[in-house]
Amino acid sequence: MFTHLHTHTEYSLLDGLSRINPMIQRCNALGMTSLAITDHGSMYGVIDFYSEALQNGIKPIIGCEVYVAVGDRRSKEPADRTPYHLTLIAKDNSGYKNLVQLVTKAHLEGFYYRPRVDKQLLEEHANGIIALSGCLNGEIPRMIQSGQTENVRNTGLWFKEVFGEDFYLEIQRHPGLSEQEVVNAELLNLSRDLDIPLVATNDFHYVLKEDAPLQDILICIHTNTTVNDEKRLRMHGDSYHLKSPQEMTALFPEAPEAISNTQRIAELCNVKLS
Repeated sequence: MFTHLHTHTEYSLLDGLSRINPMIQRCNALGMTSLAITDHGSMYGVIDFYSEALQNGIKPIIGCEVYVAVGDRRSKEPADRTPYHLTLIAKDNSGYKNLVQLVTKAHLEGFYYRPRVDKQLLEEHANGIIALSGCLNGEIPRMIQSGQTENVRNTGLWFKEVFGEDFYLEIQRHPGLSEQEVVNAELLNLSRDLDIPLVATNDFHYVLKEDAPLQDILICIHTNTTVNDEKRLRMHGDSYHLKSPQEMTALFPEAPEAISNTQRIAELCNVKLS
């Protein structure tokens, strides 16, 4: 079995195209029994997602892809415009409350272009939360891309110390991203070196493969450009959809444990909302 743990709904404003009901219906059609919501920097869609999932026999997993400040969350220097990404998932109700605290403080205390937490807040609110190292914009992947070998190891140890056995190295595979293969290879080495488990995710922003052109238009709206602009921001290819367990398993033949760990995480998550 496989569970999607890195997902963007329409509540990832102007970035996600997936509507909640079609996401859940697609999961049912593909035989999956659980699904996460991890919108960018926000939890606007959590209650709708939670209710809809339960009504349709899908276990809801509540999370958020938070932005992590490079330094202090209160700093507002030019270098602070590109925070790291980090996938956080609530394991239980205490984790849900901590996630709410993190997202709230990110908006009220750390907002600079985006709502940001920092390492101090992560330490204060780590209880009950599972952390995944994130996409190519995560702290560890960015360090790998810039060749900061020693910092990669130290950062991995920091996350392992803060989140314990609830920290996972997140591997993804999207065609057209050559840097992803470099990052994945280093994450596999880091996993063995520091005894940190791997988890496979698909950074999906739309439900069906054929929705890719609509996602392209959404990004144009987001970035105030047009589809005719060759230099614009875009997602390469049409792989950012809700893939089946079979598709995901075929993507990671070198790390089958990264697939099974998605189900392990899903089983660990038991948030109950009244």
